[in-house]
Amino acid sequence: MKKLLKKLIVATFLLIGIASASAQKAENPIVFADVPDMSIVRVGDTYYMSSTTMHMSPGVPIMKSTDLVNWKLVSYCYDTLDDVDALNLNNGKNAYGSGSWASCIRYVNNTFYVSTFAGTTGTTYIYSTKDIEKGPWEVKKFKPSYHDHTIFFDDDGKIYMIWGAGRLRMIELKEDLTGVKEGTERVLIENASAPAGNNIMLQAEGSQLFKVKGKYYLFNITWPRNGMRTVVIHRADKITGPYEGRLALQDLGVAQGGLIDTPDGNWFAYLFRDNGAVGRIPYLVPVKWEDGWPVLGENGKVPVSLNLPASKGLIPGIVASDDFKRKKNEPKLPLVWQWNHNPDNSKWDVNGKKGYFRLTTGRIDSDILSAKNMLTQRTIGPTCVGETKINVFKMKEGDVAGLMLLQARYGYAGVKFENGKKYIVMVNAGGDKPEEVERIPLKGKKVYFKATCDFTNMRDLADFYYSLDGKNWNKIGTPLRMRYTLPHFMGYRYGLFNYATKTTGGYVDFDYFNINYNN
Repeated sequence: MKKLLKKLIVATFLLIGIASASAQKAENPIVFADVPDMSIVRVGDTYYMSSTTMHMSPGVPIMKSTDLVNWKLVSYCYDTLDDVDALNLNNGKNAYGSGSWASCIRYVNNTFYVSTFAGTTGTTYIYSTKDIEKGPWEVKKFKPSYHDHTIFFDDDGKIYMIWGAGRLRMIELKEDLTGVKEGTERVLIENASAPAGNNIMLQAEGSQLFKVKGKYYLFNITWPRNGMRTVVIHRADKITGPYEGRLALQDLGVAQGGLIDTPDGNWFAYLFRDNGAVGRIPYLVPVKWEDGWPVLGENGKVPVSLNLPASKGLIPGIVASDDFKRKKNEPKLPLVWQWNHNPDNSKWDVNGKKGYFRLTTGRIDSDILSAKNMLTQRTIGPTCVGETKINVFKMKEGDVAGLMLLQARYGYAGVKFENGKKYIVMVNAGGDKPEEVERIPLKGKKVYFKATCDFTNMRDLADFYYSLDGKNWNKIGTPLRMRYTLPHFMGYRYGLFNYATKTTGGYVDFDYFNINYNN
């Protein structure tokens, strides 16, 4: 009996050890939040990743990691991309679903380079800095806008760009990066989608080029009709070709990205997946080399777990709570915050001593999607909750302020000042048009709002709540059926807003913003 008991105890500890070891591994997705179009470079034992945030300002976020799993925002390439009506939300124009797209990050001769492009301005941008965390960033820009390009610094000092969809082209850049060398444009690959078949819905794009042991490897995404997002890779001995291609991964729709190696010689492909309302989320896939080709996945599949350190969560590296209290010399807004379009910096402030974020109206807007100075953060999966407290005492007639879940099919809980009275309202734009579904009179000057999101298995449902004391919460309105729409082309974001419909100069104070996993 004692021997049997001893065996059972040993077996139990072995099972616990196995479970513990499994729990200490990284799991896909690596980041359960909207971080699309990633580009990653390793410098020593540190990784830097750039991504897409399009119409948001500041833009082209830079994240840092020492293990490929736990990432922290450390910089942006620009405060504002350009000064045009669409990026400023002026004269009825906007840059939703546009702005700057897929970037490419490189490290050459002790300098970081991040290139991107914008259909909004028809321009290609190349940012550079010696200090990727502190800057400053220098920018070179030229026309036209080279779609989904990869920039590549070859060993002979020449600099190239590859871009396009289906029919991929290549150019050589001037040494000072101010434009294209005349007469260098050429077709690189006539039909880069071919390895995935001839019935293609999305032609091969999203180019990223790498050089490994003297060979060139070009990653692209394509999408066969009635199929899924697919990785194709082309290989050549010379950068100019000829290139031979093969289908590299077709599983779960995980695609678009490139190669990265670890200091100890392991290889991974970084890719992303369209994952409903939370957005496009990053995955890592192990890579083995066979006959000079990178072979992606485990038996052609994207693994759930990876032989990398476990995630410590996305808080506070990717999103974070903020009490709006600031020490001397601290920036007014941490990097987790981005503005919806370019802000008017004269109409907002953070009182670091008392701890509040003030939004003052500076113009008349007809609807919330055209409202200036909405401050946003990503939502995160699988579930999350965002909460804030607002002082609405200085609102003016016609003002609307509150907490939003931002996308084309948005929802918000807020306060409306109408006909001399304030009301707590919930507006749901999950249907064909925005609808105020509940209204409650507000007598006091402070109110709390909370929005919960459930992205589990793409359930994509959100609920809104209000409270008058921060303790007792009441659900308001109807659940928001969140939908990822192409006109915005971005995962849902929490937004703090205040806009005027009749007269300017009213303001509200946000006391804090808290974000947590919604357990």
